[in-house]
Amino acid sequence: MIVPRTPFAPHAVDGHYDELDAFYREVWGEHVHHGLFETGRESVEDATEALALWVLNAAGVGEGTRAVDVGCGYGGTAHLGAARGALVTGLTLSEAQAAVARQRPAPPGGTAPTVLVRNWLANDLPDGAFDAAWAVESTTHMPDRPRVFTEAARVLRPGGRFVLCVWMAGPSPREWEVRHLLEPICREGRLAGLGTAAENLGWLRDAGLEVEREEDWSRAVAPTWTRVARRVARGLLADARYRGYLRDASQRDRAFVWTILRLVLAYRTGAMRYGVFVARKPG
Repeated sequence: MIVPRTPFAPHAVDGHYDELDAFYREVWGEHVHHGLFETGRESVEDATEALALWVLNAAGVGEGTRAVDVGCGYGGTAHLGAARGALVTGLTLSEAQAAVARQRPAPPGGTAPTVLVRNWLANDLPDGAFDAAWAVESTTHMPDRPRVFTEAARVLRPGGRFVLCVWMAGPSPREWEVRHLLEPICREGRLAGLGTAAENLGWLRDAGLEVEREEDWSRAVAPTWTRVARRVARGLLADARYRGYLRDASQRDRAFVWTILRLVLAYRTGAMRYGVFVARKPG
């Protein structure tokens, strides 16, 4: 697993999302994750929603499904699940994200998701309480990766499904790719580490989950970053707030703007990969 050279401080992850709250919402909208570009012509908003809907379908979310969103962000996927009649609990470390997620009204005839500011590694959720769980690009922030998956297995009922969408390192990145792309991506993005596809597969299986589907979606999601880079470039040219943010030395996470360019290159070289896994708890 690729890890940052310097371990980040406590609350670095929630601080990252709280500090960049306005930036993320302006650039991404309600879904702070990659988009699924099936034609290549989709907007970021349409592509990110397409990925979220794919996750819900893979998890089997429908009327009455008890589901947990591990790292729910602004609640985009959780609210889409609630619109299907599911009873969704979302967890995030960010107070800013939770506040936005809670402000959204319940879907017609449905129940608004329950949004908790809580660490997944100490979630205090009951055993076997959920029919479905998903983690969309959240697990890389968590230092104890095996426990991420044992917790998913614990809170699922027998037969429940877990869907994982995850940033990954390629199987054998070159030294310069680790030094100039992957390690800085971890450090600037407040990631505890980037595992490979084989490592993620191993963690799922070691947790007792049966992996039903494993796919590499790198080609389908990589356009996210070229589109985001264009939006940021336009913002820097047209909006003084963007330029002021980059010049403000008190902003601890301003380097993440440059990480966007690293991500574009990391996907092009193959150093960065994007994995999708669907697993089931036996029983």
